[in-house]
Amino acid sequence: MFVKLKNWWREFRLSLRMKIILSILAIAVVLLMSSVISVLEYRHMANYVSGMMAEDINDLRNSQRLVDAVDQYNLQILTVIGNGDISTMPAFDQEGFLDLCDNLRESVQSDAAPVADSVRHAYSAYMLASMELGEVIKDDSVNSQAWYFDRLQPLFGRLRGYLDSLSETIHASLMYNAKEFDSGIYRSFIPSAVALAVGILLLFLLMFFILAYYVDPLYKMLSSLQEYLGFRRRYTYTFEGNDQLADMNQAITDLAEENRDLRKRMAEIRERKVE
Repeated sequence: MFVKLKNWWREFRLSLRMKIILSILAIAVVLLMSSVISVLEYRHMANYVSGMMAEDINDLRNSQRLVDAVDQYNLQILTVIGNGDISTMPAFDQEGFLDLCDNLRESVQSDAAPVADSVRHAYSAYMLASMELGEVIKDDSVNSQAWYFDRLQPLFGRLRGYLDSLSETIHASLMYNAKEFDSGIYRSFIPSAVALAVGILLLFLLMFFILAYYVDPLYKMLSSLQEYLGFRRRYTYTFEGNDQLADMNQAITDLAEENRDLRKRMAEIRERKVE
């Protein structure tokens, strides 16, 4: 089997035109494949990072909603303490707050998840203490302002601090993904840069191939033909090849030999006539 393939390869013949076409097509295929890879890599990177950034933006928006809800509730508590009127007790959407906390806990990255848990625990302690507001206002022996600053304010500050930490963590994740997006753009163009370098290398190889196997033989054929015509030297140039250029060189050799034999015969005929 191997011998048959070897013999077939020896007999296999590509035309001069086909060799040049295949060489150019090889370069075109490399450049096309690199472009396709770059486009696919860019789309994959852009979709992934864009999705991560969209999630971070949504998480940042939700964390800000938590901050706004807590600030508004705390401000309402201060208003009630200032007025001393429990008829307008502050209301808080605990279910909505906890739902946002759970959503953030599930969507944020692993480094932000502990902060989200801390927010939930701090919120529970703060809300539990805020439920004492009605009894504090009713009890004339308790200073509501002292109660607020001594008991509720520290819990509020703790909750607010965890919310700020959560927002900062999400914001840091957003900035990281933005940098990854920028660097990913450059990484997506690496295949194109590599393909461009390979394409340039292939062009130089193609140029060398054409010069070494076609242009140089043509010049040597022309030089040998000029020596044959000008100095009556034998046309002896040969080179390895199995394409049309080798066929043309062989045809020139045959014509030169036939012309040389014809000149010899004519010279012999002239000598016989002189004798």
